[in-house]
Amino acid sequence: MEDILQCSGLSKHYGKFAALYDVTFSVPRGGVVGLLGPNGSGKSTFIKLAMGMLQPDAGSITINGLAPSPVTKAVTAYLPDANYLDEHVRVEGQVKYYADFFKDFNHGKCEALLERLGISPKQKIKTLSKGNKEKLGLILTMSRDAQLYILDEPIAGVDPAARDFILDTVMTNRAEGSTIFLCTHLIADIEPILTYAIFLNRGKVVMQSSVEEVHEKQGKTLDQLFREVFRW
Repeated sequence: MEDILQCSGLSKHYGKFAALYDVTFSVPRGGVVGLLGPNGSGKSTFIKLAMGMLQPDAGSITINGLAPSPVTKAVTAYLPDANYLDEHVRVEGQVKYYADFFKDFNHGKCEALLERLGISPKQKIKTLSKGNKEKLGLILTMSRDAQLYILDEPIAGVDPAARDFILDTVMTNRAEGSTIFLCTHLIADIEPILTYAIFLNRGKVVMQSSVEEVHEKQGKTLDQLFREVFRW
C-alpha cells in the first residue's frame, strides 16, 4: 500500500526567500511521524502546502496519491497552531459545524472527550479559558475518524499537565490504522510516541530516520540528536 503522504522536490519561495527547497520524503501509513525543526524551519509552510492553502513553486505533494484538494481534506484532520474556533457560538454549535462538514466525525467520541474535560456543550466558546479552547480544538480534530491527522505545534505554549492530556488524547483517540503527522520543536515531550522523525532546517530536510534506528545506531535520544543538529 502506498504511503499516506509523499512529497518530491517540493519548493516554496516568498519573494527571494526559500521557505522550502527540494524537500523529498514519504510518510508511511499507521505510524506517528514528527516533522521536527526550530521555529522558521519551514514546518508551517509545509503544512499549508499539504492542506492546499498554498501552491508549490516546484515539485509535488500528494495525500493518498492525490494532490491536495477537497478529496484529500475529507480524509485529513488538521489542527492549526492558532485558535480557529468561532468565539460567538456555543460549544455544541462548533460541534454541529464539524459534524455537518466532515462525514467521518464521530459524535460519541466527541461527547466522551468533552465530558472528560468538563466542558458543557452549552458553554459559549468565548467564556472558555485559553487552555480549554486549545483542548476543544484538539477534541474536534481527534473526533474525526480520519486517515491522516496533521497537528501543527499541538503542545506549544501549554503547561506540562496539558501536554500530557494532549498527547494522551492523540494516541487514544486516533482512528484505527491512521497516521499522526506532528510538527513541533518540542522534541523531548513527543519522543516517546514517535515512530519516525524528519529533521527540517532552513527549508531543507537534513535527516530522516526511524526513531528506533536513532536509538540503536547512534546511541542517542532523538532530543539529544536534535540539539546537536540545531545547536547555535
